[in-house]
Amino acid sequence: MCYEYKIPIIIDGNIEELSKAIGKENKATFAIKDINLAKEIKRIYDGGEVIG
Repeated sequence: MCYEYKIPIIIDGNIEELSKAIGKENKATFAIKDINLAKEIKRIYDGGEVIG
């Protein structure tokens, strides 16, 4: 479905890593609805500069 609607998707890690990163238990997927946050995460994931 993401490909049909041209929604960017990142597949990485496992359930334990994702759950820990977002502070919830047993989460296999999540979505980011804030377009600017999503763009920044994608930029950093693709090798962009990390500030901080």
